[in-house]
Amino acid sequence: MASSSKLLKLAIPLVRTHGFSREALARSVLELPAGEAHSEPLSDSAVSSLFGEGDKARKNLIEAWLVDGVRHMQKAEAESTSAPPTLRDVLRTRLQYNEPVLAQLPEAFALLATTSSNFHFVDPLPALHHAGRIADEACYAIGDKSLHLSWYTKRASIASVYTAAELHQLVSPNTAYAFLDSLLDKSAALSNSLGEVSLFSSYILKSWQGIIKSQGIL
Repeated sequence: MASSSKLLKLAIPLVRTHGFSREALARSVLELPAGEAHSEPLSDSAVSSLFGEGDKARKNLIEAWLVDGVRHMQKAEAESTSAPPTLRDVLRTRLQYNEPVLAQLPEAFALLATTSSNFHFVDPLPALHHAGRIADEACYAIGDKSLHLSWYTKRASIASVYTAAELHQLVSPNTAYAFLDSLLDKSAALSNSLGEVSLFSSYILKSWQGIIKSQGIL
């Protein structure tokens, strides 16, 4: 049996047709190389054994997809034959990665940020980690070497810009890039208003709460 990490990578392209589902994970074994590929998808018990019970498996697939999104940014940077990419280029590249699965993203983000019990509450950490990871990669790509407090404020500002553009993309894909450009054109003012980490955290949490409410969970 292939490792769970290998099967997660094989399941990522299947999200386009099967969503962030246990079925996508089950069908990952059909994508193994010749000689290793299974003739049938994994059983539900096998999916649980490899990836987790219930929605835990789906969350693991979502997280693998998010990590792959950063790899997509890195690959685009490595393939660039011109000068180092601009911040605009880097964030556009990450938005582009979302396009094939836009219809599935609201449910995926809502699932990632909620915990089921007798009630639902929003866990802000996945949202903060997602936005922060993209901001870190963007800063690395453009060669930003901010230090101390400016390190936090620069990344908080970039993460806020990206999150706003991503949320806009979910409701208006055709205008997402123009919206991103408009935010970046106003980046100095945005940095002043959202630069502090506490404000950034509050903004990201409220944004993802809106996604979750749109899915009828809260």
